[in-house]
Amino acid sequence: MVEAHKLDCESVSDTCRFIVQSEDEDEAVELAKNHMSEIHGQELTSEELRDEHLQIV
Repeated sequence: MVEAHKLDCESVSDTCRFIVQSEDEDEAVELAKNHMSEIHGQELTSEELRDEHLQIV
């Protein structure tokens, strides 16, 4: 079974239901960074997202 990398706003926001899931960790992190910047106006680093929010499913 292939692992997927998941990041979701639901884990930190009760108003946003954005979820990104990909077999490619870099792709998942990049999409999450773009979402956080464009929708929430927050600039998070790839390392912050990996350390604090990335889930392996």
